[in-house]
Amino acid sequence: MRMILGVLSLLLAVAVVGFLAKQQLRSVGSLPTPAVSAGASSASTVDASLALPSIKATSNVQQQSLQIQQQFKAAAEAAMQGARTEPDTR
Repeated sequence: MRMILGVLSLLLAVAVVGFLAKQQLRSVGSLPTPAVSAGASSASTVDASLALPSIKATSNVQQQSLQIQQQFKAAAEAAMQGARTEPDTR
């Protein structure tokens, strides 16, 4: 009797985990994916902070790398220019 109860509780636990995993995967699968087009990112379907940087498809790898580095540097500098939300208490 104890063994049957143990197997049933194990099956119930597996069913609950499976249900939660299915629900989580369904919600993740419904997120919009950013599309990369030649020269422009699709900011209309995705928030601007989540959009991939626009890279020219005709550039070689070195130029693309340099362009990504420059865009990252510009984004980091723009983030540093924002106002602080909490005062420095130290």
